[in-house]
Amino acid sequence: MGYIRAWFENDDVLAFFTDRNGGVSADAYKSLNVSSNVGDNIRNIVQNRQIIADDNNFLLENLIYMKQVHSNHVKIIKNSFINEIKECDGIVTSKKKIPLMTMAADCAPVLLYDRVKKVIAALHSGRVGTKKEIVKNAVKLFEKEFGSNSKDIAVAIGPSIGVCCYEIGQDIVDSTDSIYIKEKNKKYYLDIKAMLKDQLLNAGIKMENIQISDICTSCNKEYFSYRRDGKCGRFCGIIMLKT
Repeated sequence: MGYIRAWFENDDVLAFFTDRNGGVSADAYKSLNVSSNVGDNIRNIVQNRQIIADDNNFLLENLIYMKQVHSNHVKIIKNSFINEIKECDGIVTSKKKIPLMTMAADCAPVLLYDRVKKVIAALHSGRVGTKKEIVKNAVKLFEKEFGSNSKDIAVAIGPSIGVCCYEIGQDIVDSTDSIYIKEKNKKYYLDIKAMLKDQLLNAGIKMENIQISDICTSCNKEYFSYRRDGKCGRFCGIIMLKT
């Protein structure tokens, strides 16, 4: 198992991304699948999540995750009584000891941390969520509900499908700014990571506060990839305020 630690992780905040290794799931879900919505055995999923919790010293019963629907909806979490939050792709909290999880298998897992106001978020940003600017929605929520200043927000974008592999059809080409589209051998490819970077900058996040993984999940078999494999598990990004 390999964890990628967010650049801003410190004594106050836990923040990391998993790969697909070190779990107990089998076949298409081998091995550290964390999603209960892809057909894996629930016992394996719980055990996989427990492995991650044990490795990172948080209580599994406090883990909050989403029924992800490819939207730009972001919800505030005020307690850990409900583990799965319905119909959203972003969760935000200022509560301590409540880990937030986003799941992915090509879409971008995004973690945000306001080190001044002590607020965190976990986002799932695929093509639809990115087009609908979920990251900007999250930043606005930080500012409106928690009094955040965008210059204090740190961001880590985890492994996701790269422009090298994200082939798109003419309909998406026609509805997307051409600066985010690359043409190769008469095929078109979408650069989600560039879109997210620009949206964060436009939302007031400083470039030096943005970390973007250069790992392409479709190229790298250490990660689950829906585009590459179809049926597969999900890896995750997790963030938690420790103090």
